[in-house]
Amino acid sequence: MALLITDECINCDVCEPACPNEAISEGEDIYVIDPDLCTECVGHFDEPQCVVICPVDCIPKDPDHVETDSDLLAKYKRITGQ
Repeated sequence: MALLITDECINCDVCEPACPNEAISEGEDIYVIDPDLCTECVGHFDEPQCVVICPVDCIPKDPDHVETDSDLLAKYKRITGQ
């Protein structure tokens, strides 16, 4: 499942450069995650890097975008062309 950034986001800008898929961008009020690009870092890292570095713990799983590990790996392969 993709991740999402909640309104607890403090716009600290540490998550955006940490995303290997460039799924995070600056939104109107807070950073946002594109669910079509978010693989929870599957294929890149063992855990989502944005979650690891977020100082306020505002990046949960997105219940509106439920995906299995195999779905995330397939998305990673599609995004990276591997």
